[in-house]
Amino acid sequence: MILVFGGTTEGRKAAKVLEEAGKLFYYSTKTGEQDITLHHGKRIDGALDAEAMQRFCQEHDIRLIVDAAHPFASQLHQTIGQLDIPVIRYERIYPPRDPSIIWIDDYSQVPTDIHSLLATTGVQSISKLRYLETMGIKVFYRILNRESSILLAHQQGATDDQLCFYPQMVEAEAILMKESGLSGGFTEKVEDAKTRSMRIIAVKCPQLSTVNCQLSIVNGPYGLRRAVEKLLPEFYPLHSGLTTGTCATAAAVAETLRLVKGETPAEVPVILPNGETISVAVGYGDGYAYCIKEAGDDPDVTNGLEIRVSLTPIPSIPANAPTRSLSKGEGGIEIHGGEGVGTFTLPGFDYPPGEPAINKGPREMIRQNIKRVITPLSLGEGLVVRLSVPQGAEIAQRTFNPRLGIEGGISIIGVSGIVMPFSEEAFIDSIRKCMQVAKASGAERVMINSGGKSERFVKALYPDLPQQAFVEYGNYIGETLKMANEMGIQKVTLGVMLGKAVKLAEGHLDTHSRKAVMNKDFIRQLLNEANVLLDLQTITLARELWEKIPAEQIDAFCQVVLSHCLEHCQRVAPHVNLTLLLIADDGTIHSL
Repeated sequence: MILVFGGTTEGRKAAKVLEEAGKLFYYSTKTGEQDITLHHGKRIDGALDAEAMQRFCQEHDIRLIVDAAHPFASQLHQTIGQLDIPVIRYERIYPPRDPSIIWIDDYSQVPTDIHSLLATTGVQSISKLRYLETMGIKVFYRILNRESSILLAHQQGATDDQLCFYPQMVEAEAILMKESGLSGGFTEKVEDAKTRSMRIIAVKCPQLSTVNCQLSIVNGPYGLRRAVEKLLPEFYPLHSGLTTGTCATAAAVAETLRLVKGETPAEVPVILPNGETISVAVGYGDGYAYCIKEAGDDPDVTNGLEIRVSLTPIPSIPANAPTRSLSKGEGGIEIHGGEGVGTFTLPGFDYPPGEPAINKGPREMIRQNIKRVITPLSLGEGLVVRLSVPQGAEIAQRTFNPRLGIEGGISIIGVSGIVMPFSEEAFIDSIRKCMQVAKASGAERVMINSGGKSERFVKALYPDLPQQAFVEYGNYIGETLKMANEMGIQKVTLGVMLGKAVKLAEGHLDTHSRKAVMNKDFIRQLLNEANVLLDLQTITLARELWEKIPAEQIDAFCQVVLSHCLEHCQRVAPHVNLTLLLIADDGTIHSL
């Protein structure tokens, strides 16, 4: 069982991540005033001292704690750390400390050479700042406009004329705030204060206690899920993985550390596109670092591949030499593809034909993460980052790459940096790439179908279409049609076999069995509309209808099915000229 200490933005995010497991967990807040909806989590409210916390954990078999409480809740963090239970600290993301701000460690260090101060540090800090009033400094306290906060402010000696409520501001020479991180709006508060020409004083976030040796620190939802998967594997039925882009980035960071600092850590930090940092395991070879592709429980053929990165400093150019173009090397970092990394041969991708099949997202991740370690130009003109994937060419034959015109190896991809198990996002992203290539092919229409079998049957109808114009939608009919509509593709032919067709006719634009099953009552309705009398009691699969329906009534039934399908498809693709084909098991094709 998992216990979350929340009441914060991070607490809300943590609850959302845990809800994905569909299992019971506990969510604790001190005041009970946070508005949060829990479907599987159970809420408990009220402060827990060390004894009460220990008792609760024993009674409810708590085996993992997620500490997502406020970073300044030092006493709570310390109490949590004293438990003999693994702890995941969900930390905030903090911007670099602005040197124009006056940074202090505690409230006793507030500069006293001011005549007025607006304290935005919360109602609990009022008693700690009252000493400033005795020195003749006018202090205003900005607090939440709720009865409990106002009562506590009065108890600590604040008067009504000293109180203001969020988001109200008062004129003061200086403002005191906590280092509350990005989620606490720290950057916005600083910018607002600067526009008012206020002196800015910030209390540094206290260092987290390391009493508990079983402490893991994360600062985002993906890191939290991966930490839970590691510490309590049975909580999630399926585990997440890493994209090839994240693996390549980890290897690049590792090789940079070795080249520049002589360090060879077993894990390196990788900043994901959403700004959070995760730790990724790496290894080292002769002149390169590597990361093993980890797919989690996603059925990915690239799982277990070794993704390597080697680095070559680009020598500085003599002053009298011709200027060398760095068009491919944004920020002094050139990214090349080596063995097992494919090459784009068709338009429609982030980069033109001839470029290595490394998408924009991973390239940017690699550059930004290397820059966190070093300034590439400090090594000369910059760096060449070369990615290679032994066995990549062989594995690529089992991916979408040949159809997309990516030759010679796998592609380095990834939007979020994390692969969720059986990820709809990953598959839909593959479809999107196929649709982009199909449009870029210049074909007069795009033919979308559920798989290789249906594609073979319809190819004879469109012998002049290039291979790139044929796109597999799997089960995601609705998403594929939306893409066509958004991309301005004018003509689309949709090929569908009967099992998916009866689901689509009922309005299921995602025909996966976990989303929709064969509905005999609806099929009976379709048969009635086609004036077909048929006993459905013995039917278990929709394709059995081909044998059960009298031959002379097949076409009437198909017309009814297709008309319903077209109605639902046209709703999500109103600007697309749609042709629907219903394909029988023997290859016979029916159309409206």
